[in-house]
Amino acid sequence: MTPTRNIVILISGGGSNMAAIVRAAQQRHWQQRYGATVRAVVSNKADAKGLQFAQQHGIATAVVDHKSYPSREAFDAELMRTIDAFDPQGQPALVVLAGFMRILTPGFVAHYQGRLLNIHPSLLPAFPGLHTHQRAIEYGCQFAGATVHQVTAELDHGEYLAQAVVPVLPTDTPDTLAARVLTQEHLIYPRAIEQLLAASAAT
Repeated sequence: MTPTRNIVILISGGGSNMAAIVRAAQQRHWQQRYGATVRAVVSNKADAKGLQFAQQHGIATAVVDHKSYPSREAFDAELMRTIDAFDPQGQPALVVLAGFMRILTPGFVAHYQGRLLNIHPSLLPAFPGLHTHQRAIEYGCQFAGATVHQVTAELDHGEYLAQAVVPVLPTDTPDTLAARVLTQEHLIYPRAIEQLLAASAAT
C-alpha cells in the first residue's frame, strides 16, 4: 500500500490556487491513486479568505502570524513546527506555496528541500519578484504566463516543473493580464503536483 503523502498548502489571501489544487485532488482521486491528501492549509494572516474554503472542505487550518515573531528566522521556525505537526507518522510533507506572500529563509528552504513548490506569475527567468504583469507590459512583451518551480534559497529560482503562456493584448492592463494568467495557474499548478505524485508513487 502506498504511504500517505501529506500536502500542506501555504496561503496569505483568497487562495484561488489552493482551491484549484483541492478540487483537483478530489476530482482526480489523488488519495486513491497516489496516496496523497491535502492535509492542511496554513496562513500567515488570520483573515485570509482561503481558510474558509479549506474549512468548508474539511481540511485542517492553522494561522502563524508573522507579525507575532521578532525575526524571519523565528517565524519560519514556528511555521516549520506547525507544518510538521500535521505529519505525526513522519511522512515528509509536500509543501505548496499558493499566494504565500513571505520570503522564506534559507533554513526553511533547506528543511523542505526537494518538496517545496511555488507558482510565479511570469515566464521565469523573466520578471522574478513583484509587479510582474506591469513589468511585462512596460517591456512590450508579446507573451506572459506562469511558472511552477521548485523553491531554492534564491528568489523565484529552482527547477521549472510547468509553464503556461498567454498573449499580452494591446488593451491589457496589469489587472486584465493577471486575471488571464491566473486562469492558467489554476490548470498548471495541480497538473505539476499530480505529475510529482505520480512519479513518487511509481518509485
